[in-house]
This record gives sequence, structure tokens and C-alpha cells, in this order.
Amino acid sequence: MSNVLRLAIVDPNDGTRDSLKNMLLGMDMVWLEAECSRYEFFSDVVAQTHPDIGLVAIDANPAKALQLVASINENSPECAVLVVSSSNDGNQILQAMRAGAKEFLTLPLRIDDLMAALGRISDRRFGRGENKPRGSQIIAIAGVAGGVGTTSIAVNLGCALARKPTNSVGLVDLDLCLGDADVQLDTIPDYTLVDVAQNVTRLDFTLLKRSLTKHSSGLFLLPRPVQLEDVSLITPDDMRRVVGLLKASFSHLLLDLSKAYNAIDMIAVEMASTILLVTQLDLPCLRNIVRLMASLKEMDGVSDKIRVVVNRAGLENGQITIKKAQETIGREIFWQLPNDYRTMIEVRNNGVPLIEQAPKAAITQSIIALADAITSDEKVASPDFSSGRGGLGRLFGFLSSKSE
Repeated sequence: MSNVLRLAIVDPNDGTRDSLKNMLLGMDMVWLEAECSRYEFFSDVVAQTHPDIGLVAIDANPAKALQLVASINENSPECAVLVVSSSNDGNQILQAMRAGAKEFLTLPLRIDDLMAALGRISDRRFGRGENKPRGSQIIAIAGVAGGVGTTSIAVNLGCALARKPTNSVGLVDLDLCLGDADVQLDTIPDYTLVDVAQNVTRLDFTLLKRSLTKHSSGLFLLPRPVQLEDVSLITPDDMRRVVGLLKASFSHLLLDLSKAYNAIDMIAVEMASTILLVTQLDLPCLRNIVRLMASLKEMDGVSDKIRVVVNRAGLENGQITIKKAQETIGREIFWQLPNDYRTMIEVRNNGVPLIEQAPKAAITQSIIALADAITSDEKVASPDFSSGRGGLGRLFGFLSSKSE
């Protein structure tokens, strides 16, 4: 994949190899292509898997490890060698660099040192322009109550993101019991989340893509398990590995949470770079938002990632106002999606996303604008639909000014 650095690792020491693996699995832009416990076999591993980076831990046998570095540099020059050692002896560092190592890091590794080294290797390999690998944006879509339209937003947001050829987009349905993302896309998947979770250690990019269902919009879907009894087979550790694999495969990964906020959902919340908290302008939803915000605030760094999205704005005159809602929850509303019940029911029943069924509808244009807003570095204001028909004029005015 163009948005990751593929890496192979060799270390005869099981303890340090596992520690290095765990660090790498939690990083954006890195995919662990292969691992090896014997220096004498690693040259063949590199020749067969063609990684961008070969990470060589040299402490087990420095002389043999440095011979390996020289061999990789000669026979697989496209593979940048990163050497790690618990020793910071200047002579050993010099020998490693003369053998062909591009970087030398001291154990135990600091995450910022490793990221800096990978960044330098990436700059040398891909340059600093548009071809440079980019990390994945993980977007969790969470509802404050059942029926607020979380899955509809997740599905149509995913299709809106996938409309750009530069994006690769995946969607995971985490409502493990009653999720219906597959129904909204009119697909019959061959594999589900439980299949990927149970085989995540054996999957590579090719097998992963075969395990997902690709929609005509370009969106890849990983649906919930078919059988209710299979739900218990997915553990939080499995979920963490699945998200790690998917974020190395897609530029944008959407996670459609359940309303249970269970351990699986909390992994998604923790790993997300953006959390869209979907609500409606009624008292039960606003009460739940206050409760959820209080709980999520206890998780380090989560509160800053939350963006409140109001769905079905302008539903009826009896709705609570945006101003009152913001005062109640203590933060600004990030985005408003207009109420269009007829269009949404039609696309859901037909299993066709908005961008295909109703590309010119106000709700479709608002979701496209939302997709652009959450992936842009610029702050974009949401049109206000809470006051009725005036919101439609503001939406189209917003879109027209943006196109200019």
C-alpha cells in the first residue's frame, strides 16, 4: 500500500523482538510484513517480502548481525536497514553505518526516536511531496441513543470520502449484535469481523482486501458477525490488532460503534483520531450527551477528539434550539445535518448510498461537506438547519462559495 512503510524485523531474542513488535503494531504508517528469529535466514526473508525497512537487532551476535547488514545492503539495496542495540558504543555504531545501516537506535527504544528515524527513512525513500506515505485517519461514529442515525451517517460518510480517488476508505460495523451497515449497502459479505479477528496474525494486505466487501462507491466494508454466538469470539485485544491492520491499509477508517459502549467500543474510541458524537435536539439525547461527555472525559485525550454532530436538524418546531443545546452540553455543535426523512428512508430501503441515489439532495451535500470538513486542516462552519427552510439556502450558499 502507498500509505505505509512495510517493515521486516530480525532478533534472536524473543523478549526484545516482542517488545519491538508491540511498539510497531501501535504506530501509523508502519506495517509489520515479516519477523525472523535467525540472522542466517533474514536475507531470504527480505528477498521474498521486499520490505521498505529491515530492522536488525544486533545484540545477540553483533559480528554476525553486522555481516547480515552488509549482505542486505548489497543484495537488497531498496531495503533501508535500521539497526537497534542496547549498546551506544561509538565504534559499534560506526561499524553498523559502514556496513550499510541507514539509522542506529539504542534500546530501549523511545517512540519519538523511532518515529524520527522512520520519518528520515521515509523522506529518503519517498521524498517530501505528495508521494510520501501518510498516516490513517480513524473516525469513530458514536450515537447518544438508538435511532439517531449513526449507521446511516457512517455509511454515507464513508461513500462520500471514497468518492475521491486519492482516498482508500474502510468501514467496520461494531454493532456486533444488530448492525445493519451491510443492509444499507445492499451487500452479502463473504467474511465478517469475527473472521478477520481470528486470523489477523496471518493476514497480509492482499488477504485483507479479499476479506472485505467492496461497494461500487469504492468503500470497503467489514460487517458484524452473522451469528449472535460469534460475538463473544471477538476480544478487545483482537479488536486492537484489527484496527492496527486496517489503519495501515486505508487512508480513512470509519468505526461505527454500538450503543453499548462496551470494551470493543472503547478500543475504537481510544484509537480514533476523530470521534463524531451523533445526537438529535431532544431532551433524552442531550441528557445522554452530558453523561457520555462526563465519562469520556476520564479517558486521556478523548475529550479533545469529540465533534458533536446534530442529525435531523429542523425536524420540527418543538426542537430544542442549537444555542440551548450548546449551553447544555458545554461545547459547540460541530455539524448539523438537515432532516430529510423521505430521502433517507428511500436510500435505506433500496440499499443505495445517498451519493448514488440522491446526489443533489440537501442531506447528501451536507454529508459531502462534513466529509471535507473532518479531513481538512481548515475550520469550516456548519450551515444552521435548526431554524427551518433558511438552512437550505445557507447550505447551498456555503457550497457555492467553496467551489469558487
